[in-house]
Formats: sequence, C-alpha cells, structure tokens
Amino acid sequence: MDQEPPHAALPKPRLPKASAFLADRLREGILAGTYATGAPLPNERDLAEICGLSRTSVREALRMLEVEGWIATKSGRSGGSVPQLPGPDALARWISLFIRSQRIRFGTLLEVREAIEPPLARLAALHRTEGDIAHLESTHAALIAALPDRPAWSPANNEFHSAIVRASHNPMLIAFWQASFPLRLAAAGIDEPHSPPDMRQAVLEAHRRILDAIRAGDGEAAERRMSRHIRAYRAYIEPQASPDLDLADLRGILP
Repeated sequence: MDQEPPHAALPKPRLPKASAFLADRLREGILAGTYATGAPLPNERDLAEICGLSRTSVREALRMLEVEGWIATKSGRSGGSVPQLPGPDALARWISLFIRSQRIRFGTLLEVREAIEPPLARLAALHRTEGDIAHLESTHAALIAALPDRPAWSPANNEFHSAIVRASHNPMLIAFWQASFPLRLAAAGIDEPHSPPDMRQAVLEAHRRILDAIRAGDGEAAERRMSRHIRAYRAYIEPQASPDLDLADLRGILP
C-alpha cells in the first residue's frame, strides 16, 4: 500500500483575500502617517495598478475601510477616499452591534457603571482643570434647575456624569464611555418613570458631595462617594426594572 509523503498532511496555508490584504496595508499606512489624514488616497484605478489588484478588490477594500471609519468618501473634483482616524462614533457602532447580537441586559449596564464610574471620579479629582470645575458646576446648576421637571432631569443627570468622565482626561476611558453612551440613554428610558422628587433630591445631594470631592482634588473621597451613589441607584432601580431587561428591545434609542 502506497504511503503518502509526510508533507501531504500539512495544512494548506490560508491566504487572505486580496481586498482584506489591501485594507490591512492601507489601515497600517494611515496609522503610520504614510497616507496623511485629510489628503485623498490615489483613485481606484491608480490603486489597482499600484497594487496589481482588480478594481473590484480595491473597491471592496475601500468599502471595508469606510465602514470601519478609516476613510471618508468625498464627491467632486477634489474628492475621493480621504483617510481619517476612527473616533468614538466608530467604536459606538461596534458596541451597538455587540449589544444587539449578545442581548445585553440592563443588569450588565449596572455592573459596568459600578466597575468604571468610581475610578473615573477619582481620576477626575486628580486631573481636573479649572475649566472642568466650571463645567461641572454649570451642569450641577442645570440639574438643580431640572429638579421639578422629570423629562428634563435625565438629560441633565447624564450630562453631569459625562462631565466627570471628560474631567478624567483619560482618552481610552472617555472613548469607551462615549461609545457606550447609547446604553445610558436606554437606561434613562428605563428609570425616568421611577424618578419621583424625593429620589431626584437624593441624587442631587450625592452629586453635590461628589463635586465637592472633585473640586478639592480628593480622589479617594470622589471614588468612594461615586461608588456609594451607583450602588444606591442600583438598589433603588432593580426592584422596579428587571436586570434581565434586554436593552436591544428599546427601539429608537440604540443606534
């Protein structure tokens, strides 16, 4: 019986599709600065000639990069495919898809908030600028003004928390927060009916204490007070809104 040569059992190498290969090269070129942001790439025909690929493969690669947020397509004589660096909006799209595909629950959002918001408050206390303090005080004043107005309360409340995140000056955490902000909006739709005046007054007092710690540059106090605030919110809302509620079912809120 004939035996197969030893190399016959070797797996065949998986070669990337031409379009995926080109997309990877262009992506790395944008990151390295080879293709400057704001300056158009060579047109589709020229890219095909330079790379030795079909125009169909080039078109597919450019479409992939546009979906990922690496290029923008501009029309007109000076238009074309223009490199750009993906921002939080690109990350937000992927997180939104993840939420929908994984059926993310309201309880998961509560866990995320408990995990990241207290450390963000600590970082805000350590890194805040005078401008950050002024903005936090302004958002806190807007929250006081919204106290009797339940529909206006949730946006003002979200803005106060967002101002703390921005005051952390940690670009990775800020990007994640901005990308997951639709979750916060979804949660606002959940808890708005459960925010009577006494609860809003308690939130206002918790925010004042957190703001005092950030203003004083006391990171430990800011983290501790934010942790207490998030735990109190969770204890209040869970009996009224099931942690198993699917956030993807809140149509019109998630992008």
